[in-house]
Amino acid sequence: MSKKAKGNRGEERAAAFLVENGLRIAARNFRIDGGEIDIVATSPAMFIFVEVKFRSEGSYIDALERISPAQTARIRFTAQHYLLQHGLNQHQLRLRFDVITITGPNADLYWLKDAF
Repeated sequence: MSKKAKGNRGEERAAAFLVENGLRIAARNFRIDGGEIDIVATSPAMFIFVEVKFRSEGSYIDALERISPAQTARIRFTAQHYLLQHGLNQHQLRLRFDVITITGPNADLYWLKDAF
């Protein structure tokens, strides 16, 4: 299975997990020049922008360490564009940036809320 296919499968699993935990998926793979958000989810109280990291080896810590400050800045920038494109005022909403890692031979899922 290709790396892209594994990543897509990981994102599918992450989205299903979020739905199981009461969130609604508003968008998947939202892209602009210079950035992408894997999943945009909502709850009645907030918008949640989710970065999904899939690694077939290692732990969730290994996956978290691969998220650089530059990447978090790109995700925040992309989130601003998502909100603007949907006519939403970021100053009137509660926002959260989460990370879901899927790692190891058993594809263990770890959800880090408010990661950055």
